[in-house]
Amino acid sequence: AYRPAHVETRVTSWRKDDTRLHVDSFPSNPTGGLRLLRVFTNINPNGLPRTWRVGEPFKDYAARFIPSTKAMWPGQAWAMDALGLTKSKRSPYDHLMGQLHDLGKHDLDYQKNAPQLTLDIPPGATWVVFSDQVLHAVMSGQFMLEQTFYLKPEHLKDPAKGPLRILEQLTGRSLLTQ
Repeated sequence: AYRPAHVETRVTSWRKDDTRLHVDSFPSNPTGGLRLLRVFTNINPNGLPRTWRVGEPFKDYAARFIPSTKAMWPGQAWAMDALGLTKSKRSPYDHLMGQLHDLGKHDLDYQKNAPQLTLDIPPGATWVVFSDQVLHAVMSGQFMLEQTFYLKPEHLKDPAKGPLRILEQLTGRSLLTQ
């Protein structure tokens, strides 16, 4: 995807505000536990960097917000799929990831005070991120290319380090069954 817009002047709701630290979770496109590997390239022709913030480890973030999450009600995933609100049936994992996305973005104290560092990514640079696990926020920039790849966790070297297994460990339950 080509992203020509100025990040700083984009007007949107807090849920879609990518200047807030978050992990990626796509509400209408459940992943069923697939990893989100995203490749970004800054193609700014004016020599300007793209500025990102990167947050704390995923496990710490999840442990902070899981107590505020709620389980899906019976039939919710089926109803959302049947009504066309989602492209496929949402798993408990997708539901939990969506809540973690929203809870972090909504908490302005967290946004201000959470552990984080700032990165200036120069034009011509490409960076690769597991955006479902790395807390990130884009603070400035214009002209970017982005591509998302969906990877099966079991094809990775250590699936236990991914968000699905971390969340299952923290919640004490399987998150891919209804």
